[in-house]
Amino acid sequence: MTEGRSITSPMAAEDGLLPRLREFGPLARLSDDQLVLLASRVEHRQFGAGQKLAERGGRDGKQLFLLKGMVELLAGGGQKTLVDAHSPEAAAPIARLQPRLYDVIAAAPCEIVSVEGRMLTQLLQEAPLARPDGGSHEVAVMDEDREHALLMSFYSELRANQVTVPSLPDVAWKICRVVDDDNSSPEAVIQAISADPAIAAKLIRACNSPLYRGFSEVTSVRGAVLRLGMPTTRQLVTVFAMREVSTAQPPALKSAMEQLWRHSREVAALCWVLADQIAGLNPEEAMLAGLLHDIGSVPVLVHSERHANLCKEESLLAKVVRELRGDVGASVLESWSFPSAFVESARHAEDWQFECREESPQLVDVVIVAQMHSMIGSHQGAQLPPFTEVPAYRRLGALGLNASKSLQLLTEARARVEDVQQLLSIR
Repeated sequence: MTEGRSITSPMAAEDGLLPRLREFGPLARLSDDQLVLLASRVEHRQFGAGQKLAERGGRDGKQLFLLKGMVELLAGGGQKTLVDAHSPEAAAPIARLQPRLYDVIAAAPCEIVSVEGRMLTQLLQEAPLARPDGGSHEVAVMDEDREHALLMSFYSELRANQVTVPSLPDVAWKICRVVDDDNSSPEAVIQAISADPAIAAKLIRACNSPLYRGFSEVTSVRGAVLRLGMPTTRQLVTVFAMREVSTAQPPALKSAMEQLWRHSREVAALCWVLADQIAGLNPEEAMLAGLLHDIGSVPVLVHSERHANLCKEESLLAKVVRELRGDVGASVLESWSFPSAFVESARHAEDWQFECREESPQLVDVVIVAQMHSMIGSHQGAQLPPFTEVPAYRRLGALGLNASKSLQLLTEARARVEDVQQLLSIR
């Protein structure tokens, strides 16, 4: 971390910093004695605009809390997110995952406190909880305290590289490399696909599905590749590989993985239909972005098996997954060398207030709007903001898309949505 100016002593921290620290979500659960101890050991620093607070890829083990001002989180693909000290995002540590996924830069003069992650995890695990009779007792795992303790435990394990990131299946990796090579011929792609009979069969069935069906039936990999073209072939092979990633997980997680696949498949189908109405966007790419938007849930669910109590409580597990899946998903797609547009879509898929800086509609806009449509009518629908308050929706609105028109579009395109769902169901 870039050296900022130290502005407190331990005594000053105890006198003036203590009330401010209690405003942060995790720290509010500490006892008075714990908070005094923490305040005496934090680093309290001030940074000028443009100074770097933390390096992307760093493993310093520190949790950063923003007291005043504004910081910019700069991801590897150039995506920028602003966090203001008064925003809800600042109620928790900023750029928590390690190795860090962002450069953290002061967008304006700011103050932060830096807390040793291991110490904070221990304090949260030992924090007392109020009892109904007014007394207190020490427990490590209950309700929100348990959630925060589990999150901090996940962060520690991520720092130690104990969370396993799934690998992109070999056939998808090879085919993507061949297709991306400008010197590759269709013959090279055909040969790479033919080396995996399961993928080859799925591609032929996809080519004969309602979405891509021609005047005659295709019976060979060669015919499928020539009809679909190289870009679509690449997208579909990756789509089929994603099914393999989700089904190759522990049996105990079968139900959660199936539910995740069904949701991702629905969002992917909606993305295809929406993108098909937008000039400049590729429906197959949008479909893949929708299918991948929740990929970060996979390693989190797999790793949750190490926490027996977490697996038994669906509501708590869901909270942990929601908290981590965006940044973990972005990390997974970066490790798979996916373009920044896909990484951005995974990171912000449920960030309703995210606003892309590009002038034209992007994949992330389509994924966010598709997500919202998938949640309408479900128990999650009540949690959605009005569509007109969502930047991604307004950006698509510049194309004449509004609430009534988009619902009408998706209703009229129900048959096409079902066609895409059928394609994604190919086994």
